[in-house]
Amino acid sequence: MSWKMTKEKEPFLSEELHPMDRWLRSERMPHIWCAGCGIGSTLYAWARALDSVGIDRKKVVYVSGIGCCGRGSGYLNVDGFHTTHGRAIPFATGIKLVKPNLCVNVISGDGDLFSIGGNHFIHACRRNVDLLVICTNNFIYGMTGGQLAATTPLGDYSTTSPYGNIEPPFNTPYLADASGAVYVARWTSIHVRLLEKSIAEALRMKGFRYIEVLSPCPVNYGRRNKLREVDAIAKWFWQSSVIKHDADTSEVQIEKGKPIILGNFVKREKPSYYEELKRLEEKVKRAAEAKK
Repeated sequence: MSWKMTKEKEPFLSEELHPMDRWLRSERMPHIWCAGCGIGSTLYAWARALDSVGIDRKKVVYVSGIGCCGRGSGYLNVDGFHTTHGRAIPFATGIKLVKPNLCVNVISGDGDLFSIGGNHFIHACRRNVDLLVICTNNFIYGMTGGQLAATTPLGDYSTTSPYGNIEPPFNTPYLADASGAVYVARWTSIHVRLLEKSIAEALRMKGFRYIEVLSPCPVNYGRRNKLREVDAIAKWFWQSSVIKHDADTSEVQIEKGKPIILGNFVKREKPSYYEELKRLEEKVKRAAEAKK
C-alpha cells in the first residue's frame, strides 16, 4: 500500500501503488481495527466490487452508524457520513431521494442495523428504497463493551449474558427477505472473492439489497466464546460453512454446532421507492391538469 513513505524510512512498505489505492485515504493508514477483525476484508471486497462494476468514485456514498464500521467512512476515499446510532438507513434514504443518481451504500454493524436501527431496516425493505446495505455481523456490540446483541447465537456469552444467551437471535437474511428486499445474500469475512462477486451483482441492481457478512468480533466475542486465537474464527468458518445458493431463508438460522449456510439467497425485481414516487408525481400532475 502506498503510504507516501520511502523504503529508507519504512523498508517493509512498497512505493508501488496498491491496486485499490484510489479508493483509499492512504494518509490515514494504518487502520485501528483489531487483529482478526473482518471489517477490513469486507471493505476491501466492497471497493473491488465498485471498481469492477466501473462506478464513478465521485458518485459513491458510504453511510455508517455508530460502531467499528463507522471508521470505514474515514478510510475510504468516497463521500462518507458517520451518523448517529441506528440511524444510518434513514440518513441514506434521504440522500438517495434527493440525489437519485448517487450510489448510496450503508455499511454498518448488527447492533446498529438490527438492535438500535431494526425498525428502520424493515421499513426500508418494505418500501424497497434503492440502497445497498452490508451488515458486518459481529454477533455482539463490539465497540461499546461486548453486550448481548439481537444477533448473538443462543448459548453464547457476552458482558450482559455471562451465563449464556437465552434470547433467540434474528435470522437477518430471513428478516430482509420477508420484509421485501430484492437481493439477499450471506458470506463470511474469509470468503472475500465470493463476497466481492455478490456485492458486484447487488450493485448492478435497483431497490433494497442486503448482504450479511459474518464477522464476529475477535475481542469482545471471541475471547468469551472459546475463539481466542486470531485465526480461530476463520477456522470455524472454513470448517462449518456450506454454500447453498437460492436456499430458503427461513432455514439459514445460525446455530452453534450446525453448518453455516452461505450463498446468494434472493434475487427479484420490483419498482424501487423512488420509481414509485415518480409515478405518483406524474399521476398528481395529470390529475391537476385534468381539473383545469
